[in-house]
Amino acid sequence: MELQSRLEQLIEPMVTDMGYNLLRVRLSGAQRQTLQIMAERKDGQTMGVEDCADISRAASALLDVDDPIPGAYTLEVSSPGLDRPLVREADFVRYSGYEAKVEMAQAIGGQKRFRGRFTAAGDGTVTIEGDNGPLSLPFDGIRAAKLVLTDDLIEAAKEGRFTTG
Repeated sequence: MELQSRLEQLIEPMVTDMGYNLLRVRLSGAQRQTLQIMAERKDGQTMGVEDCADISRAASALLDVDDPIPGAYTLEVSSPGLDRPLVREADFVRYSGYEAKVEMAQAIGGQKRFRGRFTAAGDGTVTIEGDNGPLSLPFDGIRAAKLVLTDDLIEAAKEGRFTTG
């Protein structure tokens, strides 16, 4: 099993049991690796430093026992912030109407990267309204997606229309 998948399978149940949604597990770096865990609270409240510290302590203990990463590494636990990654189909529904960048695993019409406002999501597709009109993208073909920090997004956060994680 690929190390990245193994780490996700190891960490996700722990994070979920603690009352958080796991957004991303990313192992990066060559000489000194960094393991990044990004999570948000299930109750919709803003993540605090203590939330990140709790996850960090639990993940450290779990990783010490299982020891899946060869060599030394740095553990980072964070919350998503406003320009958050979008990983679940529900994220695309939640942030419909906001601008995002999407990278596909396979090119669509000769293009892998798209930018525009989400206008719809569901049934395995995400519709993005870009310069060339609406385009439906298969959810399972999305490699990475992230909100773009815009005035609309900042205003929505200030008004409490959604929490920032």
